[in-house]
Amino acid sequence: MTNSPLVSIVTPSFNQAVYLEETIQSVLNQDYEPIEYIIVDGGSTDGSVEIIQRYAKKLGWWISEPDQGQTDAINKGFAHAQGEILAWLNSDDTYLPGAIREAVDYLKSQPQVGMVYGNANLVDESGRVIGEFPARQTDYQRLRRGYVHIPQQAAFFRTALWREVGPLDPTFYFAMDYDLWGRVARIAPLHYYPRLWANFRLHQSGKSVISDERCWPEMVRVHYREGGSWLSPLVIKGRIRPIVYSWLPLRLRVWLRSMLR
Repeated sequence: MTNSPLVSIVTPSFNQAVYLEETIQSVLNQDYEPIEYIIVDGGSTDGSVEIIQRYAKKLGWWISEPDQGQTDAINKGFAHAQGEILAWLNSDDTYLPGAIREAVDYLKSQPQVGMVYGNANLVDESGRVIGEFPARQTDYQRLRRGYVHIPQQAAFFRTALWREVGPLDPTFYFAMDYDLWGRVARIAPLHYYPRLWANFRLHQSGKSVISDERCWPEMVRVHYREGGSWLSPLVIKGRIRPIVYSWLPLRLRVWLRSMLR
């Protein structure tokens, strides 16, 4: 493709062999070139390394070594990335056909936009669609109020902005994406493009399920760091959310978490 910017995709992974190959194939089978695909594995022992090795010749870079977790792995991958556009795709999620091409086309047509994000399906362990992430347009002020509505799996942003606001804060385990979106939105527009670009997998061992209670306290940390008030809607949501969340089934938990964010 003429005048096509290099897109760097980073996949952080640790012991996700059951899903990893599907993730890899969803990147490598995109109808866009050029793509630099980077996999940062945290020292898996479940066969993940053998899967990565099968695709090594198609990867821009990969490594398997102990790390400090997902945030550290993403930072490590972006430190090696050479692309003009960046994204990360977790090792249990997948891209849908045409996602990268459409995201690049949008960013090329809207040079003032710093990040574009689309829609994402919610899928179960077997890949069956069980819902849709409630993506909506947001901005810096709405992010500060906890109105996120950005499916991380379907977000693409410019490397120039990453160099200004990155890296991810390694003290965050869950809300590092929320923190990054706010830093990007403070200096450039975020645009929601209502196209279906990714699958967000929900499973009982997934971080979004087993560690969700850590998300809102981290978001509140960002809020206070930015000078926010304790009367903010974000703080209030963070206090009432656990009361209504704990008794809900998995699918409704994710939907509610997304709506409250």
